[in-house]
Amino acid sequence: MTTSFRFVGYPAAVLVDDDSNPVIQRLWGSYLQLTGKKEAGFLQVKMGKDLLWIDENDTQPNGLLEIVFVDIGQGDGCLLSVPQPGKFPRNLVVDAGASDNMVRFLRDKFIRSGGSTNFEAFVITHPDQDHYYGFDPIFDEPKFTVDTVYHSGLVERKTAVAGDALGAKAKVGSKSYMTELVATQLELDNLLTPANIDRKQYPQMLRKAIDSGRVGDIRMLNAVDKYVPGCGPTDSVTIQVLGPVPESVSGSPALRWFGDVGKTKNGHSIVLRLTYGKVSVLLGGDLNIPAEEYLLEHYTGETMPPRTAQDEERLVKKARRVFESDFAKSCHHGSADFTEYFLQAINAHATVVSSGDDEPHAHPRADTLGTVGKHSRGRRSSIFSTELARSAPEQIKDADAFKNEIRTKVADLEAAKQSGTPAKIAKAQKAFDDILEKIKRSVTTFGAINMRTDGDKVVFAYRIERPGKRDKLWDIYKFERDSSGELNFQSKH
Repeated sequence: MTTSFRFVGYPAAVLVDDDSNPVIQRLWGSYLQLTGKKEAGFLQVKMGKDLLWIDENDTQPNGLLEIVFVDIGQGDGCLLSVPQPGKFPRNLVVDAGASDNMVRFLRDKFIRSGGSTNFEAFVITHPDQDHYYGFDPIFDEPKFTVDTVYHSGLVERKTAVAGDALGAKAKVGSKSYMTELVATQLELDNLLTPANIDRKQYPQMLRKAIDSGRVGDIRMLNAVDKYVPGCGPTDSVTIQVLGPVPESVSGSPALRWFGDVGKTKNGHSIVLRLTYGKVSVLLGGDLNIPAEEYLLEHYTGETMPPRTAQDEERLVKKARRVFESDFAKSCHHGSADFTEYFLQAINAHATVVSSGDDEPHAHPRADTLGTVGKHSRGRRSSIFSTELARSAPEQIKDADAFKNEIRTKVADLEAAKQSGTPAKIAKAQKAFDDILEKIKRSVTTFGAINMRTDGDKVVFAYRIERPGKRDKLWDIYKFERDSSGELNFQSKH
């Protein structure tokens, strides 16, 4: 009996047992391991220890471009899976939040069966903890390796000069620039001495990455590169690098100072624009008002802010040639630190907001959500939120402690079964069931916003926390093309 694979067809499919009872709904593009057995138009599928069936008409031979916006709490983190015909996809991680949510998601997806995984790239859009520190446990994971880690070139270090935590500045006319960009791994290695690292988390983490032996290279990525290596104009998926945009100071690249360390780090986020077939996606890091104004001026040649309605129309028209995208990740978690002109330039059908519960920033802001909707395409523009997709609180904070807790509950249950009364057995069983419920609420299952596309149609979906039926586990949003070729949201009503 031969084993092969296919993928779930559009927009989802239900797998059934031998008696045709629905067991689980799988989303478009999900991997199917076939046993080679076929009966009455149904293909047998191996899922863990189970053997299930799927209608052959509900499958397809090729995978999809997948972007999973992981619920990493306050911060950003997404997994990009780039399809390769006849092969497993290439995987890139763009940001990883501030805690271990991303590593738990990646472990669940890639190494549940005990294997190891190599990632093509990790992209740290900028050195803010809620974007980078989730990579720290990823660098600790011995079963993960990565070809290249990309960063913005701004690396914090200990300094005695106030405001120089990102390196020295130089003033040119009325503007100041960060001039000590870290471009190569050799430069980074030379910078990351104990004296420079001190107690700062970002350089500590980069030091760990270098010393792990599981990172091929670490280097700066910016608009001069034009594309993420391996994702250029001749590749199946194109990933343009639109920011940060360095300027020349005394013949060397430098990044503009935006007023303070925080605004400068955020403003020079790595900005990526993905294109697959006819579908495009913008990932903008934590861009802010001064950064968006600078990028708009740089790419359009216009002056910010526009003075007249005609100036605004011309600016937006030019900016859309660069930034317009079908879908976008909201900059800075829905912060109010944005320009309407930049949102008009993006002109997205749908926007994903990655924000967290129990945080002090009140993200996403009400005015941001309203303005995103106002400047989106289509009669029913969409805003997705990782925070809203998982309404129950995250309960697994320490993975190792949780494993020990499971072992204890299992031992207690076994002991009760051996010598306990029915009441003790029931109590031990309830304690065990309660801890299993924590797993169900884990970010490995709930809260993630899934985007999948074949380069033509698009699906956004997230798991329903309390599904009424096994054949309806996903809340699915479909985007299809009309007779003119325009992409439109397909309302259920």
